[in-house]
Amino acid sequence: MNYDGKRFRPVHNSDNGETTQETIFKYRQTGNILTSEYAGGKIVKGHLIGLVDENGNIDMRYHQVNTDGALMTGTCLSKPEINKEGKIKLHESWQWTSGDGSRGTSILEEL
Repeated sequence: MNYDGKRFRPVHNSDNGETTQETIFKYRQTGNILTSEYAGGKIVKGHLIGLVDENGNIDMRYHQVNTDGALMTGTCLSKPEINKEGKIKLHESWQWTSGDGSRGTSILEEL
């Protein structure tokens, strides 16, 4: 699976997360290396880097600055699902490596 040039928006996030439906992720992929810039909602600017396996699963690390001016970091495992329209839905399990270290889940849908 190749995510290059795809854009995603969260449709679900745990209460302890910072992404909202206003957050837009712009993915780039070269080989199995995935990067993204993202912003919107509570996030002023964010970046992620990850590795994509043969099934399209992503093991990523992220950092972002929120609207409170705090620098937040975390890890995320993302599993793809293809919907009936052929768009990708990403099911994510994440954990903050800053702040309280809590865990959460989110779902992103391809735009």
